[in-house]
Amino acid sequence: MKFPRKSVAALAFAVLAWAAFAAGQISPQISGMESAGPGAATPGATRPDDRLPGSINGTVVDESGAVVAGAHVACSSGTAKPNSQDQLDVISGTDGQFFFPKVVPGTFTLTITAPGFARQTFSGTVHAGEVETVPQIALSVADAMTEVRVSLTQVEVAEEQIKIEEKQRVMGVVPNFYVSYIPDAEPLTAKQKFKLAFRTMIDPFTIFIAGAVAGIEQGQNHFAVYGQGAQGYGKRFGASYADATTGTLIGAAVFPSLLKQDPRYFYKGTGGTTSRALYAIANAFICKGDNKRWQPNYSNVLGSLASGGISNLYYPEQDRNGFGLTFENAAIGIGSTAIQNLFQEFIVRRLTPRLPKQE
Repeated sequence: MKFPRKSVAALAFAVLAWAAFAAGQISPQISGMESAGPGAATPGATRPDDRLPGSINGTVVDESGAVVAGAHVACSSGTAKPNSQDQLDVISGTDGQFFFPKVVPGTFTLTITAPGFARQTFSGTVHAGEVETVPQIALSVADAMTEVRVSLTQVEVAEEQIKIEEKQRVMGVVPNFYVSYIPDAEPLTAKQKFKLAFRTMIDPFTIFIAGAVAGIEQGQNHFAVYGQGAQGYGKRFGASYADATTGTLIGAAVFPSLLKQDPRYFYKGTGGTTSRALYAIANAFICKGDNKRWQPNYSNVLGSLASGGISNLYYPEQDRNGFGLTFENAAIGIGSTAIQNLFQEFIVRRLTPRLPKQE
């Protein structure tokens, strides 16, 4: 069948027109020649769907896999700071699940906290219009944080100070237990006073001194009724050791416990020579009470009298002088205490190693 030439041209024109129209519906720009009309998209523009919020859901469990209800879940986007107004907060349900329906597309950080559990975080990315299901978030049990205040009792502090005093030895040999280089040392209990006294009584140096005195007395034939030889030396040693132990026990433990007084000498170490000397001598007549106040040293005076009186029980009868010997021994005891204090204040400290520093 033959078509007229005009008809064929018209048909071809119609086909071309239809093709051009169809192409214009698919892409408004052909070969870059068409002008952008109203509502036309420009290259690189964000599609409307990219502005849709995303959603996040997940489940909070513990280390055993059991769900954790009531956990606080905070969601912050990549541009939002934690605890800011842009932060989203939800609480996990009874099934441990949580859900954020509207989250800005992009990166996000979840912060999960619950009582008794350590803080946990999770980071990820949510896309526009999508639901992001995060893996189960397992919370670990929080480390036990217990604040313990170590506060020693007065008795415990005193015990530690006694341990220091029991290591004090002049030139590393002579016991120097009854001197405190801590000005505000804690008072001793009765038990601690007796403990320190017995520690002094059984110290090897105490026994050595008693033996040395007995040897001198035997060499001078003092207390002649004791005789000579081993038996005479033994009696003199017994009397000398009894003097040392009764004086320590009664004057440093019994009376201080009954009268609540401290038997120690408290080193001064400051001030002029005269003031320190007077302080040392005065400490033969005054002492600190268990209340840390200065008071008459009844313990030392009564202890010296008691020790002198007891000595009348074991010294030979012809060497006893009744009250005269008692007061004589008491005066000797008090005088020797004053002399010892002077040595403590000016000499002994330099000869005693490893002492606490004077504050």
